Amino acid sequence: MIPALRGWFQQRLTPARHRPPDRFDRRLIAPMVLGSVLNPVNSSMIAVALVPIGRALGASPAETAWLVSGLYLATSVGQPVIGRLVDLFGPRRLYLAGTALVGVAGLLGALSPSLGALVAARVLLGFGTSAAYPAAMHLTRSEAERTGQSSPAGVLTALAVSAQTVAVVGPTLGGLLIGLGGWRTIFLVNVPLSLACLVLGALRLPKAPKRTAKATARGVDLIGMALFTALLVSLMLFLMRPRAADWYLPVLALLAGAAFARRELRTPAPFIDLRVLGGNAPMLATFLRQFLSYTTAYAFLYGFTQWMEEGRGLRAAAAGLVLLPLSLSGLVVSGITGRREAVRAKLVVGSLVQIAGCTALLTLNATSAIWLLAAVGALMGVPQGLNGLANQNALYRQADPARMGSAAGLLRTFTYLGAMAASAADAAFFTHGADTGGLHHLALFMLAGAVLLLAATLIDRSLRDSTPRKA
Repeated sequence: MIPALRGWFQQRLTPARHRPPDRFDRRLIAPMVLGSVLNPVNSSMIAVALVPIGRALGASPAETAWLVSGLYLATSVGQPVIGRLVDLFGPRRLYLAGTALVGVAGLLGALSPSLGALVAARVLLGFGTSAAYPAAMHLTRSEAERTGQSSPAGVLTALAVSAQTVAVVGPTLGGLLIGLGGWRTIFLVNVPLSLACLVLGALRLPKAPKRTAKATARGVDLIGMALFTALLVSLMLFLMRPRAADWYLPVLALLAGAAFARRELRTPAPFIDLRVLGGNAPMLATFLRQFLSYTTAYAFLYGFTQWMEEGRGLRAAAAGLVLLPLSLSGLVVSGITGRREAVRAKLVVGSLVQIAGCTALLTLNATSAIWLLAAVGALMGVPQGLNGLANQNALYRQADPARMGSAAGLLRTFTYLGAMAASAADAAFFTHGADTGGLHHLALFMLAGAVLLLAATLIDRSLRDSTPRKA
């Protein structure tokens, strides 16, 4: 009995360096997936917690919006920066450091006595969750090269489906946690998640050769990273609350952008190779589509949820349950379509359904039936199961393999730029609370984004002409 148990544990906890020579090492999937969902689960759970936190800490909706903005500001900067470090030093050490920070930030958030401390914890969460997804994409590419599989569609699907599923399940989970133990539980849940990532990562992720780390340390473009950070922080601080009084922020963004471009075009080992990026029009189009997709998706997630709690008068737990059909439809669609790349078809269908969902929002009011709210949520779950997966598959084909981590980080940056635009839109249209009039104005804004997404998909010839890689 004892030898049998010992063999069972050895088989499952064998370090990742003992990898099958001709197929993807499936022991990597668990830490890759679990680490990658840390960001979407924290991004989405907060949606149902904004109102309870505001009531508990005496904060207005404009103030609690910093709980959303702070995390996205940190992740928008952190994803590509840490992604580049993953490319240079390997995924293991960045993954372990990032997931450890998630646990620390979760504990600090659960103990925070004020809104300011809570925002700081969310910023730390943003940086901590920035490592896992670039690490996972780097591992996927390196495993594909090792095994000769040009596109491990099943692994890419697992990453996308898990993130999409957790993102849409997040409000329901958050509502249940708040109902059980109050809003602090949505921070505390990060502690066991962090511990699980640390154990799986330490056991299964491959170690980078020491000589590689030493050789590449001199190639880190710290100046480029600093200028990129200044560019994004200035831009996103303005996007959080655009107003004439903050005119200096876009000016700073322009100056930082010009200095960044000058630096990256002249340094031999740039943080972001602008020559290659500028010549890769398909990848730039993918970044644009990601921005448009998630502007609409997050505007719905946050705006619709706040409206249900304030305009419709539902409690946080009830609002989370109403969003459950959104979770289910996103999961079903991702599961059915995941193994087929079909990037263009997914984006066309996803944008059309977004248009239909935004139109449906215009029919809602404070007396709308619960079943109708759930039906709108189910409709909006369909594009969440299509668009993100399609853009990830497109990026995998378009990015330079040697910079897969930083390219994946940039894709997430454009996701959070969309989230920031959505957050700014929510604040602009809900100036006097999340009432029905504000919801309808927000729906028109979302509708414009969905139409632009459809146009950007239809005119992109690279999607029509590209040939999917075999798994």
